[in-house]
Amino acid sequence: MGFWPSPVDEPVRGALDAFLDYLWRLGVPSWFDYNLVEATGNVLLFVPLGILAVMSFRGGRWWQFSGTGFLASVVLECGQWLLLTNRFPSVADVIANTVGTTIGVGLVALLHRR
Repeated sequence: MGFWPSPVDEPVRGALDAFLDYLWRLGVPSWFDYNLVEATGNVLLFVPLGILAVMSFRGGRWWQFSGTGFLASVVLECGQWLLLTNRFPSVADVIANTVGTTIGVGLVALLHRR
């Protein structure tokens, strides 16, 4: 998804905007907007990376696994900047992706304790 030539949500952007308008009319707060949906998607897409990192490289520390997500995200964003004219890099995406990786790491730690 990181290297699709056009924004991933482009085909559904109109439907997403219509759905958000519907939610707002129902009383959902206005802060529940496109930016939140996009950031949440970025977080969720990187949770599996955190899980796989912990399961693949046992004995590491949580911050090393989270760093894996950070580095993977920086590589993706730099690739978009260098290779794709219709995509643009975002520090917010790097943060969201790193948070997602860290959540994945935390889930494995939580399940391991039980």
